[in-house]
Amino acid sequence: MVKTFEDKTGAEVTVSSNEATRSYDIAVADGTVAGHAYFLAGPDAETERIFHHTVVDEQFGGRGLSKILVAEALEDSRERGVTVVPVCPLFVKKLQEAGDDYAAQGGKYRNATGADIDIVKSQA
Repeated sequence: MVKTFEDKTGAEVTVSSNEATRSYDIAVADGTVAGHAYFLAGPDAETERIFHHTVVDEQFGGRGLSKILVAEALEDSRERGVTVVPVCPLFVKKLQEAGDDYAAQGGKYRNATGADIDIVKSQA
């Protein structure tokens, strides 16, 4: 999966799913990877993803890349029928703000439990 978007400056960026690193990656026009949204398999490894850390390199700050990255990770998870478990504050905030809309569009998410946090601590 690779999708193209425009950032706040109008520059082209791409978001891709990287199963090897268990992340969604955002790259700028020249191909430089500017950030990642990392996930782990949840207790039900086939149907859940725990999003635990999102980072965008400082040099690309202010371009709205983290918002694009989180939105696309959620969209792809919805399309795959995967339940999102937000631990990363960016995912928590996005789902607090737009969780009802996400669910209305067929997206699934649930609040993180202690068991989810234990998975993050043991694998991240």
